[in-house]
Amino acid sequence: MNLYEAIYSRRSVRSYRMEPIEQQTLDGIPEFLKELEPLFPDIRTEIKILDNCTGRARIGGFCNVRAPYYAALYTEEKEKCEMNGGYLMQQLALHLESRGLGSCFVGMAKKRDKELESQGMHFLILLAFGIPKNPHRSTDGEVKRYSLEELCIFKEPPKAWVKEILEAARLAPSSLNSQPWRFVVYENRIHVFSKKPLHDKKLLNRFQEMNFGIMLANVMVAAEEVWVDLDLIKLNNITHKTIPNNQYVISILLKP
Repeated sequence: MNLYEAIYSRRSVRSYRMEPIEQQTLDGIPEFLKELEPLFPDIRTEIKILDNCTGRARIGGFCNVRAPYYAALYTEEKEKCEMNGGYLMQQLALHLESRGLGSCFVGMAKKRDKELESQGMHFLILLAFGIPKNPHRSTDGEVKRYSLEELCIFKEPPKAWVKEILEAARLAPSSLNSQPWRFVVYENRIHVFSKKPLHDKKLLNRFQEMNFGIMLANVMVAAEEVWVDLDLIKLNNITHKTIPNNQYVISILLKP
């Protein structure tokens, strides 16, 4: 299974067998992380793998998922650092799925690292992972997501490969399954909008920017699968009037 196929099979897993995974698989995670391309290369990040097989990893905040391993993402505080973090962690989640492991974002947990904090980095998000308690969990059936017709305004008839990219975006996980994204679709570009302002940090909306990073990771993986180059750019001539009461986020320019 590759990352693109993992988009269609992945489901959040909250129950794990508290046992080690194969060493080869575990060793492959840092190797995968070395190859990850961030969304914004000028933002420093670090992902640490925490072994909790003995149940002794100290996780602060509210951690409602007990797992044998956690991946903790740390980032310097810069504009779009949360979007960049979501982009990286979703790729890790897809990699774990492709290796037969389950994972789940744990939004209310915390894991301080004094050394990284001294370098201007702060904890952003935790990803629980390991062998699911139910290894034969079903991936059949439709996940609970809005349809493309509900998420998209089609200004021009989309080509098949554009719909594949949109479908990958549609399947992206989001906090509380909020699916905050909306798309205005042309033949060679997709304008992305948010149902709620990205700067709104209320409790139920605190991961809004990270959600968009997760979705853009799916877009990138799908684009690579269909051999399409893309650029992410913020255009000055796009306004909220394209979709009333929505905030413009970014544009995806497609180059087949």
